[in-house]
Amino acid sequence: MHLKDIDLNLLRVFDAVYRAGSVSRAAELLDLTQPAASQGLTRLRALVHDPLFVRAPGGVRPTPKAQRLAEPIRQALATIEEALGESSGFDPAQSRRTFRIHMSDIGEGRFLPELMMALRDQAPGVRVETLPVPREQISDALHAGRIDLAFGFLPMVKDTQRAQLLKDRYVVLLRRGHPFTRKRRTPKQLLADLQQLEFVAVRSHADTLRILQVLKLEDRLRLTTEHFMVLPSIVKATDLAVVMPRNIARGFEGGYAIVEPEFPLRDFTVSLHWSKRFEADPGNRWLRAVIERLFKD
Repeated sequence: MHLKDIDLNLLRVFDAVYRAGSVSRAAELLDLTQPAASQGLTRLRALVHDPLFVRAPGGVRPTPKAQRLAEPIRQALATIEEALGESSGFDPAQSRRTFRIHMSDIGEGRFLPELMMALRDQAPGVRVETLPVPREQISDALHAGRIDLAFGFLPMVKDTQRAQLLKDRYVVLLRRGHPFTRKRRTPKQLLADLQQLEFVAVRSHADTLRILQVLKLEDRLRLTTEHFMVLPSIVKATDLAVVMPRNIARGFEGGYAIVEPEFPLRDFTVSLHWSKRFEADPGNRWLRAVIERLFKD
Protein backbone atom coordinates (compact mmCIF):
# COMPACT_ATOMS: atom_id res chain seq x y z
CA MET A 1 0.00 0.00 0.00
CA HIS A 2 1.25 3.49 -0.90
CA LEU A 3 0.29 6.90 0.41
CA LYS A 4 -1.22 7.72 -2.98
CA ASP A 5 -3.84 5.03 -2.36
CA ILE A 6 -5.15 6.74 0.79
CA ASP A 7 -7.97 9.26 0.81
CA LEU A 8 -7.39 11.61 3.75
CA ASN A 9 -11.09 11.42 4.60
CA LEU A 10 -10.71 7.71 5.32
CA LEU A 11 -8.20 8.55 8.05
CA ARG A 12 -10.63 11.08 9.48
CA VAL A 13 -13.30 8.38 9.63
CA PHE A 14 -10.86 5.99 11.31
CA ASP A 15 -9.85 8.60 13.90
CA ALA A 16 -13.47 9.46 14.68
CA VAL A 17 -14.51 5.80 15.07
CA TYR A 18 -11.51 5.13 17.28
CA ARG A 19 -12.28 8.09 19.53
CA ALA A 20 -16.04 7.54 19.63
CA GLY A 21 -16.00 3.75 19.87
CA SER A 22 -18.99 3.69 17.55
CA VAL A 23 -19.55 4.12 13.80
CA SER A 24 -22.82 5.96 14.30
CA ARG A 25 -21.33 8.41 16.82
CA ALA A 26 -18.34 8.92 14.52
CA ALA A 27 -20.71 9.76 11.66
CA GLU A 28 -22.33 12.42 13.85
CA LEU A 29 -18.93 13.90 14.74
CA LEU A 30 -18.03 14.16 11.04
CA ASP A 31 -21.48 15.31 9.93
CA LEU A 32 -21.84 12.21 7.74
CA THR A 33 -24.58 9.66 7.31
CA GLN A 34 -23.92 6.33 8.99
CA PRO A 35 -23.81 4.48 5.62
CA ALA A 36 -21.17 6.94 4.38
CA ALA A 37 -19.04 6.41 7.49
CA SER A 38 -19.43 2.63 7.20
CA GLN A 39 -18.49 2.74 3.53
CA GLY A 40 -15.34 4.76 4.31
CA LEU A 41 -14.35 2.30 7.00
CA THR A 42 -14.90 -0.60 4.60
CA ARG A 43 -12.60 1.01 2.02
CA LEU A 44 -9.88 1.54 4.63
CA ARG A 45 -10.20 -2.05 5.85
CA ALA A 46 -9.56 -3.27 2.33
CA LEU A 47 -6.49 -1.05 1.96
CA VAL A 48 -4.83 -2.11 5.24
CA HIS A 49 -6.02 -5.74 5.10
CA ASP A 50 -7.37 -5.65 8.63
CA PRO A 51 -10.91 -5.37 10.09
CA LEU A 52 -9.67 -2.49 12.29
CA PHE A 53 -12.77 -2.64 14.52
CA VAL A 54 -14.90 -5.49 15.79
CA ARG A 55 -18.34 -5.38 17.33
CA ALA A 56 -18.48 -4.87 21.09
CA PRO A 57 -21.19 -3.98 23.61
CA GLY A 58 -22.28 -0.42 22.92
CA GLY A 59 -20.21 0.01 19.76
CA VAL A 60 -16.92 -1.31 18.39
CA ARG A 61 -13.51 -2.27 19.77
CA PRO A 62 -10.23 -1.63 17.89
CA THR A 63 -8.06 -4.50 16.70
CA PRO A 64 -4.37 -4.57 17.68
CA LYS A 65 -3.46 -3.05 14.31
CA ALA A 66 -5.97 -0.23 14.82
CA GLN A 67 -4.41 0.47 18.22
CA ARG A 68 -0.98 0.75 16.60
CA LEU A 69 -2.30 3.06 13.89
CA ALA A 70 -4.40 5.31 16.14
CA GLU A 71 -1.73 7.61 17.56
CA PRO A 72 0.29 8.10 14.33
CA ILE A 73 -2.92 8.89 12.44
CA ARG A 74 -4.10 11.29 15.14
CA GLN A 75 -0.76 13.10 15.10
CA ALA A 76 -0.69 13.24 11.30
CA LEU A 77 -4.18 14.73 11.12
CA ALA A 78 -3.32 17.25 13.85
CA THR A 79 -0.15 18.27 12.00
CA ILE A 80 -2.02 18.74 8.71
CA GLU A 81 -4.78 20.75 10.39
CA GLU A 82 -2.18 22.89 12.16
CA ALA A 83 -0.31 23.55 8.92
CA LEU A 84 -3.46 24.47 7.00
CA GLY A 85 -4.62 26.76 9.80
CA GLU A 86 -1.27 28.42 10.36
CA SER A 87 -2.06 31.39 8.14
CA SER A 88 -4.84 32.38 10.51
CA GLY A 89 -2.61 31.95 13.56
CA PHE A 90 -2.79 29.48 16.42
CA ASP A 91 -6.08 28.99 18.23
CA PRO A 92 -5.19 27.32 21.57
CA ALA A 93 -8.83 26.67 22.44
CA GLN A 94 -9.30 24.57 19.29
CA SER A 95 -5.82 23.13 18.72
CA ARG A 96 -5.01 19.44 19.17
CA ARG A 97 -1.32 19.90 18.59
CA THR A 98 1.28 17.86 20.48
CA PHE A 99 4.30 19.80 21.80
CA ARG A 100 7.49 17.91 22.62
CA ILE A 101 9.68 19.40 25.33
CA HIS A 102 13.10 18.41 26.62
CA MET A 103 13.32 18.49 30.39
CA SER A 104 14.87 16.38 33.10
CA ASP A 105 12.86 14.44 35.67
CA ILE A 106 13.48 17.21 38.18
CA GLY A 107 12.29 19.74 35.61
CA GLU A 108 9.11 17.74 35.13
CA GLY A 109 8.42 17.97 38.84
CA ARG A 110 9.11 21.70 38.91
CA PHE A 111 7.36 22.91 35.75
CA LEU A 112 4.77 20.41 34.52
CA PRO A 113 2.08 20.77 37.24
CA GLU A 114 1.63 24.51 36.69
CA LEU A 115 2.00 24.22 32.93
CA MET A 116 -0.64 21.50 32.61
CA MET A 117 -3.06 23.47 34.80
CA ALA A 118 -2.64 26.46 32.48
CA LEU A 119 -3.11 24.34 29.37
CA ARG A 120 -6.23 22.73 30.82
CA ASP A 121 -7.82 26.18 31.03
CA GLN A 122 -6.44 27.75 27.86
CA ALA A 123 -5.86 24.85 25.46
CA PRO A 124 -7.72 21.73 26.57
CA GLY A 125 -6.93 19.81 23.37
CA VAL A 126 -3.20 20.49 23.37
CA ARG A 127 -0.93 17.64 24.40
CA VAL A 128 2.57 17.71 25.88
CA GLU A 129 5.20 15.00 25.64
CA THR A 130 8.44 15.30 27.59
CA LEU A 131 11.34 13.92 25.61
CA PRO A 132 14.70 13.94 27.42
CA VAL A 133 17.50 14.38 24.88
CA PRO A 134 21.24 13.95 25.52
CA ARG A 135 22.64 17.42 26.13
CA GLU A 136 24.97 17.32 23.16
CA GLN A 137 22.01 16.58 20.86
CA ILE A 138 19.58 19.27 22.09
CA SER A 139 20.48 21.90 19.48
CA ASP A 140 20.14 19.46 16.60
CA ALA A 141 16.84 18.14 17.98
CA LEU A 142 15.44 21.69 18.20
CA HIS A 143 16.60 22.65 14.70
CA ALA A 144 15.22 19.40 13.24
CA GLY A 145 11.86 19.85 14.95
CA ARG A 146 12.14 16.63 16.96
CA ILE A 147 11.50 18.75 20.03
CA ASP A 148 9.79 22.15 20.18
CA LEU A 149 11.37 23.55 23.34
CA ALA A 150 14.03 22.71 25.91
CA PHE A 151 13.96 23.63 29.60
CA GLY A 152 16.90 23.66 31.94
CA PHE A 153 20.35 24.84 32.88
CA LEU A 154 21.95 24.10 29.52
CA PRO A 155 25.12 26.19 29.15
CA MET A 156 26.46 23.85 26.47
CA VAL A 157 23.50 24.65 24.16
CA LYS A 158 24.89 27.65 22.26
CA ASP A 159 23.21 28.18 18.90
CA THR A 160 19.57 28.52 19.97
CA GLN A 161 17.21 31.28 20.93
CA ARG A 162 16.66 31.46 24.67
CA ALA A 163 14.74 33.24 27.40
CA GLN A 164 15.94 33.29 31.00
CA LEU A 165 13.21 31.97 33.28
CA LEU A 166 14.62 31.93 36.80
CA LYS A 167 17.79 32.00 38.84
CA ASP A 168 18.46 29.20 41.29
CA ARG A 169 21.28 27.79 43.36
CA TYR A 170 22.40 24.39 44.56
CA VAL A 171 21.90 23.60 48.24
CA VAL A 172 22.27 20.55 50.45
CA LEU A 173 19.10 18.70 51.50
CA LEU A 174 19.09 16.66 54.74
CA ARG A 175 16.42 14.99 56.81
CA ARG A 176 14.99 17.12 59.60
CA GLY A 177 16.84 16.38 62.86
CA HIS A 178 20.01 15.28 61.07
CA PRO A 179 22.99 15.57 63.47
CA PHE A 180 24.69 17.94 61.03
CA THR A 181 21.99 20.57 61.60
CA ARG A 182 22.45 20.79 65.38
CA LYS A 183 25.55 22.99 65.25
CA ARG A 184 25.65 26.63 64.14
CA ARG A 185 28.37 27.30 61.56
CA THR A 186 29.71 30.21 59.57
CA PRO A 187 29.51 29.78 55.78
CA LYS A 188 33.22 28.95 55.72
CA GLN A 189 32.84 26.33 58.48
CA LEU A 190 29.79 24.90 56.73
CA LEU A 191 31.75 24.34 53.54
CA ALA A 192 34.61 22.66 55.39
CA ASP A 193 32.31 20.48 57.48
CA LEU A 194 30.66 18.92 54.41
CA GLN A 195 33.38 16.29 54.78
CA GLN A 196 31.33 14.93 57.70
CA LEU A 197 28.41 14.05 55.42
CA GLU A 198 27.79 11.12 53.12
CA PHE A 199 26.04 11.83 49.85
CA VAL A 200 23.58 10.44 47.33
CA ALA A 201 23.86 11.75 43.76
CA VAL A 202 22.03 11.45 40.45
CA ARG A 203 23.96 10.06 37.51
CA SER A 204 22.09 12.09 34.90
CA HIS A 205 22.67 15.45 36.64
CA ALA A 206 26.32 16.12 35.94
CA ASP A 207 26.36 19.53 37.61
CA THR A 208 25.71 18.14 41.09
CA LEU A 209 28.38 15.49 40.58
CA ARG A 210 30.79 18.21 39.42
CA ILE A 211 30.25 20.13 42.66
CA LEU A 212 31.16 17.06 44.70
CA GLN A 213 34.27 16.61 42.56
CA VAL A 214 35.36 20.25 42.99
CA LEU A 215 34.96 19.90 46.76
CA LYS A 216 36.85 16.58 46.68
CA LEU A 217 33.88 14.78 48.18
CA GLU A 218 33.75 11.86 45.72
CA ASP A 219 34.90 9.45 48.42
CA ARG A 220 31.88 10.55 50.50
CA LEU A 221 29.48 9.41 47.78
CA ARG A 222 27.58 6.34 49.03
CA LEU A 223 24.72 6.03 46.50
CA THR A 224 24.26 7.00 42.87
CA THR A 225 20.76 6.83 41.40
CA GLU A 226 19.28 7.41 37.96
CA HIS A 227 16.44 9.79 38.88
CA PHE A 228 16.22 12.89 41.05
CA MET A 229 12.66 12.44 42.27
CA VAL A 230 13.48 9.31 44.29
CA LEU A 231 15.85 11.33 46.48
CA PRO A 232 13.36 12.80 49.01
CA SER A 233 12.34 9.39 50.33
CA ILE A 234 15.98 8.28 50.51
CA VAL A 235 17.09 11.43 52.34
CA LYS A 236 14.14 11.26 54.73
CA ALA A 237 14.92 7.67 55.70
CA THR A 238 18.72 7.96 56.03
CA ASP A 239 21.53 10.31 57.04
CA LEU A 240 22.53 10.77 53.39
CA ALA A 241 22.71 14.30 51.97
CA VAL A 242 22.01 15.45 48.42
CA VAL A 243 23.08 18.49 46.43
CA MET A 244 20.05 19.81 44.55
CA PRO A 245 18.36 23.05 43.35
CA ARG A 246 16.94 25.18 46.14
CA ASN A 247 13.62 25.82 44.35
CA ILE A 248 13.03 22.08 44.15
CA ALA A 249 14.14 21.41 47.73
CA ARG A 250 11.76 24.07 49.05
CA GLY A 251 8.86 22.26 47.40
CA PHE A 252 9.24 19.10 49.51
CA GLU A 253 6.76 19.11 52.35
CA GLY A 254 7.93 18.46 55.91
CA GLY A 255 10.69 16.30 57.24
CA TYR A 256 13.63 18.10 55.59
CA ALA A 257 16.32 20.66 56.37
CA ILE A 258 18.16 22.83 53.86
CA VAL A 259 21.71 24.10 54.34
CA GLU A 260 23.35 26.54 51.94
CA PRO A 261 27.12 26.24 51.76
CA GLU A 262 28.90 28.85 49.68
CA PHE A 263 30.40 26.26 47.39
CA PRO A 264 31.62 27.05 43.88
CA LEU A 265 29.26 26.67 40.91
CA ARG A 266 26.23 26.96 43.17
CA ASP A 267 24.37 29.67 41.19
CA PHE A 268 22.78 28.85 37.86
CA THR A 269 20.04 30.01 35.51
CA VAL A 270 17.15 27.95 34.14
CA SER A 271 16.31 29.00 30.57
CA LEU A 272 13.85 28.13 27.84
CA HIS A 273 15.48 27.26 24.49
CA TRP A 274 14.02 27.07 20.99
CA SER A 275 15.25 27.07 17.40
CA LYS A 276 15.26 30.25 15.34
CA ARG A 277 13.91 28.11 12.53
CA PHE A 278 10.60 27.78 14.39
CA GLU A 279 10.60 31.15 16.16
CA ALA A 280 7.75 32.51 14.02
CA ASP A 281 5.62 29.37 14.31
CA PRO A 282 2.36 30.58 15.92
CA GLY A 283 1.99 27.57 18.21
CA ASN A 284 5.59 27.63 19.33
CA ARG A 285 5.36 31.37 19.97
CA TRP A 286 2.14 30.95 21.96
CA LEU A 287 3.53 28.19 24.19
CA ARG A 288 6.70 30.19 24.87
CA ALA A 289 4.57 33.12 25.99
CA VAL A 290 2.56 30.88 28.33
CA ILE A 291 5.72 29.44 29.85
CA GLU A 292 7.32 32.83 30.35
CA ARG A 293 4.19 34.18 32.06
CA LEU A 294 4.14 31.21 34.42
CA PHE A 295 7.79 30.90 35.36
CA LYS A 296 9.82 33.99 34.53
CA ASP A 297 11.26 35.70 37.60
